[in-house]
Amino acid sequence: MLSLNAFLMATGHHVAGWRHPDAQADGGLDFQHYRQLAQTAERGCFDAIFLSDTLAMLPGRLEALGRMSRTEHFEPLTLLAGLAAVTERIGLVATATTSYNSVDSVARAFTSLERLSGGRTGWNLVTSSNAGEAFNFGRETHFEHARRYVLARGFLERVRARWAASGVAPVQVLAGASKAGCELAAAHAEMVFTAQPELAGAKAFYRELKSLLPRYGRHPDQLKIMPGVLPIVADSNAEAEAQFEQLQALVQPEVGLSLLADIAGGTDLSGYALDGPLPELPGTNSGVSRRDLLIAVARREGLSIRQLYLRMAAARGHLVVIGDAQRIADCLEQWYVEGAADGFNVMPPYLPGGLDAFVERVVPELQRRGLFRRSYQGRTLRDHLGLSRPVPSQSNEVLTAHG
Repeated sequence: MLSLNAFLMATGHHVAGWRHPDAQADGGLDFQHYRQLAQTAERGCFDAIFLSDTLAMLPGRLEALGRMSRTEHFEPLTLLAGLAAVTERIGLVATATTSYNSVDSVARAFTSLERLSGGRTGWNLVTSSNAGEAFNFGRETHFEHARRYVLARGFLERVRARWAASGVAPVQVLAGASKAGCELAAAHAEMVFTAQPELAGAKAFYRELKSLLPRYGRHPDQLKIMPGVLPIVADSNAEAEAQFEQLQALVQPEVGLSLLADIAGGTDLSGYALDGPLPELPGTNSGVSRRDLLIAVARREGLSIRQLYLRMAAARGHLVVIGDAQRIADCLEQWYVEGAADGFNVMPPYLPGGLDAFVERVVPELQRRGLFRRSYQGRTLRDHLGLSRPVPSQSNEVLTAHG
């Protein structure tokens, strides 16, 4: 069966989601808000809750960041420790960077969460796409992209050694689609979160990444590839389209430009004409794969800067599906059956209503089709994903041979 994670962003993933009349705009610092979301996702039998993180302010102008409702939120591991006490089965995946953390702090934090939750945790390893993090840790510049992945390999080896000594094995998650990121994922990831806005590209990515696993002594079934999907769900296709247009109309230009600056690796586009083309973007040491996706979409479709930020406003380059439960389920089933995904990171456009709609409408339709579980069969995240525990000695050999 396919896997589903609930990717929770404080007020929802649409950049204007916090302005939706049914959204909780101050949800980022409200534990009861997250408790409700976690229990809703667990009622829907989701594999896991997924939380992202950054260790610096997002790129962009302050007046725009103040209109995004994304600057104040809980630290993921702390929040998940609280949610572990008010849930029983759902997995708990937190993001932590290898560029600006210590091995001991990451290893100990996830060891604690793994024991608190009864084996329900996952570590989303990132190398920091936000170059601004460097300044908060005494560096004048961000680590160069290739260097970050070299550091990440050694960091991961040492964390896993500490986990093995403690008898724990959180699920290893990675995000990104650069060449270096794919090689690291092929060697070590058990779940990959990726941005794939269209079917053909998703199938190619899925096929290419899975084909890399045998070189590291791994079987393709040992890795779950889970693209992000932002579903706009309503009782009818027309109602869903109207809801999407309502959200798009709430996007303020300064917020759209700030969003593009974030995806483009910090490049400020406010000095360019909104209805003109995307200019040539300089190289970046921030998120390479997402920047490349941004450029590809703009060039392929001939989008202006305004059209581009409206395209990215919903899901930052992830798949967007708009319609009733049947249409949403049709899309997810096609991607799953045709080898584009093993499951999805579900990205509600606004919260809590966007998650409620998916659990109440889409999950039963997937269950009716035999594509998704009706109840949990195990208690750990590995149980939900059908993953065995990694062999520590094999992981170290791979790092030595290919690192």
